[in-house]
Amino acid sequence: MLEKMKEIIADQLSVDAETVTEASSFKEDLGADSLDLFELVMALEDEYSVEIPSDDLQNLLTVGDVMNYLKGKGVEA
Repeated sequence: MLEKMKEIIADQLSVDAETVTEASSFKEDLGADSLDLFELVMALEDEYSVEIPSDDLQNLLTVGDVMNYLKGKGVEA
């Protein structure tokens, strides 16, 4: 799952996929603003066919947070 997420994140945030890790913070490490995060969430929802309610977004601060969230929703790699 991490490799696919790296691709999506790199594409959405215009960063090098090699710099993305599970510990990467979207705002601090990857420089994402609120619009970037909104677009990223839409891309993840499309890719994994899952809805991420806006109330849940405040808890998704790192790449690992999102991976754990998706796994909790039944998404497999």
